Amino acid sequence: MKKCHWCNEQAAVASVKTGYWELHDGTRAIEIKEIPSMTCMACGMEYHEDEVVEEIEDQLMLIDTKKLSNSMTHEELMGHERFLKRNYFKMS
Repeated sequence: MKKCHWCNEQAAVASVKTGYWELHDGTRAIEIKEIPSMTCMACGMEYHEDEVVEEIEDQLMLIDTKKLSNSMTHEELMGHERFLKRNYFKMS
């Protein structure tokens, strides 16, 4: 178990959840299934850790989002071919 980001209890366990992301160009949102997530057994919060959110955001910046279906798994999203190897616009 890990420390929950919301209640700070040592009660968060790994899970997979569905999430919805608005594309950077604002044209639509997509459903992403089976995203690595956390579920807290103490407070019940379900969330995606920052590293996973950043991974998804970077991938969406680096691929041709016009080719994406409205619904896909996390693995399918991460498997899309990138224009660039990494996000050169990220300043950190």
